[in-house]
Amino acid sequence: MGNRAKVLYNPYFYIPFLLWVAAGAALMMVYSGITLFTWINGHYNPLLNAVMYYGTLMGQAEVIVPVLLAVMLLPKYRNWWYFSVAMACNLLPMAVLHALKSLYQKPRPLHYFEHTSWVHIMEPWDRLFERSFPSGHSEGAFSFFCFLTFLLPQRYRAAGLLFFFLALLVCYSRVYLTAHFFADVYAGSIIGLTVSTIAWVVMNKYFKPKFKQTF
Repeated sequence: MGNRAKVLYNPYFYIPFLLWVAAGAALMMVYSGITLFTWINGHYNPLLNAVMYYGTLMGQAEVIVPVLLAVMLLPKYRNWWYFSVAMACNLLPMAVLHALKSLYQKPRPLHYFEHTSWVHIMEPWDRLFERSFPSGHSEGAFSFFCFLTFLLPQRYRAAGLLFFFLALLVCYSRVYLTAHFFADVYAGSIIGLTVSTIAWVVMNKYFKPKFKQTF
């Protein structure tokens, strides 16, 4: 049981995530989606503009794919097992997310606030109007960083806390950049971690012995 827990559970990532789920649910019960959006989007400065603009990239394929490929430079992960589990843990959450986007078809903040003067949006930022729920960047960041925590050696497990805050930064950035409402990033984070975890458990239990070949 102890060895299995080490493989499937990193408390430095999962415990903060559970606190985030509880805190996010409480915020949405107390405040409206408009209130949460206006508070995050309305508290800005030049430093945050830069941090959020570049930080949000951690939820995009342009960052995630090169990092996942770079892991394969380590001999331990230069095999079909790593390739397969990396694909499962990062692509399956994305598939679930896009199915939900197509199902709900929720408009984004700019759809509601396009002609208002108080919305903080700058020239380099994307102008997005449709398919808001759930947030793809938030899903991508949480599935990606959750997957990386699975790979951490025992002595580096505490890095899971850093990974959690990087994923949370992506969630915050999506509201700050006027791309999503709070509920969108909240749902995206849950989808990312949950589906990635399920994929990891299933791949370890049923498929790992079949993927031992190296490249």
